[in-house]
Amino acid sequence: MKKLLRFLHGYQKESILGPLFKLLEATLELFVPLVVASLIDVGIGTGDRGYIFRMFVYLILLGLIGLLFSVTAQYFAARAAVGFVKKIRQALFAHMESLSYKEIDRLGTSNMITRMTSDVNQVQSGMNLTLRLLLRSPFVVAGAFVMAWQIDRQVAWRLGLTILVLTLIVFGIMFLTIPLYKKVQQKVDRVLAATRENLVGVRVIRAFGMEEEEIREFSEKQKELTGAQIFVGRISALLNPLSYVVINMGIALMIWKGALQVEAGLLTQGAVVALYNYMAQILEELIKLANMIINLTKAVACGNRIQEVFELESSQYYPKETEGIPDKTVPQVIFDQVSLKYSEGGEKSLNHISFSVLKGMTVGIIGGTGSGKTSLVNLIPRFYDATGGKVFIEGIEVSRYSKKELRNKIGVVPQTSVLVKGSIAENLCWGNANAGEKELWEALEIAQAKEMVESKEGKLDFPIAQNGRNLSGGQRQRLTIARALVKKPEILILDDSSSALDYATDAALRKALAGMQDRPTVFIVSQRTISIQHADLILVLEDGELVGRGTHETLLRSCKVYEEIYASQFKQEVNAL
Repeated sequence: MKKLLRFLHGYQKESILGPLFKLLEATLELFVPLVVASLIDVGIGTGDRGYIFRMFVYLILLGLIGLLFSVTAQYFAARAAVGFVKKIRQALFAHMESLSYKEIDRLGTSNMITRMTSDVNQVQSGMNLTLRLLLRSPFVVAGAFVMAWQIDRQVAWRLGLTILVLTLIVFGIMFLTIPLYKKVQQKVDRVLAATRENLVGVRVIRAFGMEEEEIREFSEKQKELTGAQIFVGRISALLNPLSYVVINMGIALMIWKGALQVEAGLLTQGAVVALYNYMAQILEELIKLANMIINLTKAVACGNRIQEVFELESSQYYPKETEGIPDKTVPQVIFDQVSLKYSEGGEKSLNHISFSVLKGMTVGIIGGTGSGKTSLVNLIPRFYDATGGKVFIEGIEVSRYSKKELRNKIGVVPQTSVLVKGSIAENLCWGNANAGEKELWEALEIAQAKEMVESKEGKLDFPIAQNGRNLSGGQRQRLTIARALVKKPEILILDDSSSALDYATDAALRKALAGMQDRPTVFIVSQRTISIQHADLILVLEDGELVGRGTHETLLRSCKVYEEIYASQFKQEVNAL
């Protein structure tokens, strides 16, 4: 948590003025019991109405000035807290964006969302309370004790003993609850993960009639979270009653001792009232301090979770400049004995894969579910690093490319069609921010999306809802393909990106890609043999192994796995062969 304080840079003034004005307010409060004591002993005691009136005016002025100081302090504290958290959130988002797929997989989407929202909000609340109360409350407690000491030392040392006992209670509970609040936030992560999974997959859940099962599992996770919150809440709840018991015992002892002092003529009635007021101030501030510490405990636990993300470094290093000169005379893409094992996985996802691809070729990749198709193409743009062997693009290992140059060479259309809220044009320009309208329409035509866009109201300005909810699956896929084409990449990766297209549209797409003037090297990952049978090279994967390579006709004769896949889709043609 301490390392996050660097984000207060730029808000030093507010971080100083907030507590300063709170201390000024607290200083005024410390004079109130003295004014009240004087009003009782002098004004009421002598019946001097003019003096009583003046004391009332002083009390009103102290209240108004204190209110002004309090509002000013709140303004500066809120400004510092909001600015502090704004910087944290921006830096946290930027850091998450810099992490490789490996670290993102380890953290998990729901976990990252919790830390960006719930944890950050808790840190903001804790910072606001800290700036307002962390100095003020101890200052009032110490000041009230000093003032009480000036009035009567015998009563004051009892106040000191009360403060010591309360301090032990407060900090004891704080140290008990810090690790418990961290566990609560971890359970919040799990509940959020289950919520996200169910909301995203709600159609599948209903299609299989699994609502009751999912509700039961969610209830169990929610029950675990509730149990953890109740447990730590019970410990935190001890704070107020224990504090009040100690304080009330101290007040009773003080009144009893004060009454004896008044009866003996050693104290005035106003002094006893002042002592009581100082005790009340100590009570109020210690309760505030206790509640602040509870919130601060939560903030520290959440801050530590945020810091854990900042301390998670990307496992990938990119040089500032590409180390080497691309060689256009060698195969454009080379896999040399490439293996891949995910950090959380047991078996290798890819095992000793070797092949080479010339510029302008179309490469089809096919295999059963979990065979490693997506893993293979993810190594080309370096979403993951190979754990064995090397991947080369134009004679240079991908790890030696600068991030900018590597990304500029490659256009990727992932399995899940992701569109952002905005117009069609804004989404397409992700591929090339400087693309003109003509280039956008050319990309849409190749992606078989031109007629679809022309039919929309506003055409390129048609607004797309978040995640493209107002479009069909096929429409989203065609727009994501167009977005990649706008980039005019040298290598185009289509990762099962035509699964929602009908056969005619899929065939038209492949024909348009093949007829491009500056034809890129295309990698097509597909479950359908018809989508890749005209490819220059087909790679067949099974359990991470490359079990076949060649053209469609060659593989039908030489690769049992490819033949089985083809047979499952075109039984009559296989029987004819």
